[in-house]
Amino acid sequence: MARFFDIHPVDPQPRLVAQVVAMLRDGALIAYPTDSGYALGCQMGQHDGTERIRQIRHLSPGHHFTLVCADFAQLGQLVILDNSAFRAIKSSTPGPYTFVLPATSEVPRRLAHPKKRTVGVRIPDSRFVQALLRELSEPLLSSTLILPGAEQPLTDGWQVKEELDHVVDAVVEAGEVVAEPTTVVDYSDGYPQVVRAGAGDPSRFE
Repeated sequence: MARFFDIHPVDPQPRLVAQVVAMLRDGALIAYPTDSGYALGCQMGQHDGTERIRQIRHLSPGHHFTLVCADFAQLGQLVILDNSAFRAIKSSTPGPYTFVLPATSEVPRRLAHPKKRTVGVRIPDSRFVQALLRELSEPLLSSTLILPGAEQPLTDGWQVKEELDHVVDAVVEAGEVVAEPTTVVDYSDGYPQVVRAGAGDPSRFE
């Protein structure tokens, strides 16, 4: 049975955030709210957590996982950025965008695309997620929580708990959540390609 955390969306309680992080460091898989629906998250080094996400979402081997970052400096350690990508991404973060870019050696090989060696990265505009990442002191491996057969991510913490009570270890509620996934922009070929239009305005990359 998943543990349920009710955390303030504007002023996240440090004690509760620390408890969620302690679970993550202990190998937990969590369902947590972002600025674009719920996501599944675990530590980057948790191979078991990665496989659990694949099973819950029925993901293909070529699926791009996302590394959720606290700030642009952390993002820059994970992906290779040219000047145009640097400027465009920096001006649109934090926000509901995921960027697909060539991965650096900091990214475990199993988390990158098997052929392209690319990975998704993003910086959410969420006080809770920012507090979580500061306490964790590393990026969080994530995937949008869209269940098989659904088109939109889940948005209600209690519904998430009801749906996934026996397959995740914790569910976090932290205020109202938008029911729209991120806009995904692929920069892996050196120029922006909008591969999914979502909560972020895609026109700035078109």
